[in-house]
Amino acid sequence: MDDLEFAARCVSADKTAWEEFLEKYSRLIYSYIHSIIRIKGYILDPSVIEDIFNEIISSLIKNDFKKLRSYRGKNGCSLASWLRQVTVNYCLSYLRSNQQRAAVSIDSQDGGDGSSLADIIPYRGLSPADSVLNGERSVQLADCIEGLNTDDKFFVELNIRQGLSLEQLKDILGISRGAADMRRNRIIGRLRDCFKQKGFEMPSPE
Repeated sequence: MDDLEFAARCVSADKTAWEEFLEKYSRLIYSYIHSIIRIKGYILDPSVIEDIFNEIISSLIKNDFKKLRSYRGKNGCSLASWLRQVTVNYCLSYLRSNQQRAAVSIDSQDGGDGSSLADIIPYRGLSPADSVLNGERSVQLADCIEGLNTDDKFFVELNIRQGLSLEQLKDILGISRGAADMRRNRIIGRLRDCFKQKGFEMPSPE
């Protein structure tokens, strides 16, 4: 049974499938929660971690499994990879919104070399102010980013929007630092080719 079929069973009120889902993915979700907390330099009470886990699970099943139903396996994205994205995004959002409850960061350093895709490409998350400032360049680059596969878009999201360094990303993605560098360079190459096709030039990485 592939991931799409398994997800379909879970959202169809198949109790056995949902119990299998929890048994199979609970440890994975907890692992990603702990990774993000550690990488961001926070110390959280175990009860808070439990709350985060429960809220993530609740987000999957509320409104008749609306969020879990959104999983489509696009571009070969596995259910585990999709859950990683859901968990990481939720944790980062939680830490931003609940800093006082969470704790004080024990490490203000990012732990990396400060290098990010934002240093190479003229993209800053495309806030309204950025869009006005960058104009057509931002619009076209956003279109190029949208054309990336799921994993590469997730990499861009964490590296630029969330500001995580390559050193932090390697831990989240479970890859070596060399592999993180290679992925970054590959993404830059794809964006540069797409951007050039649209009549724009991107600065070369140093």
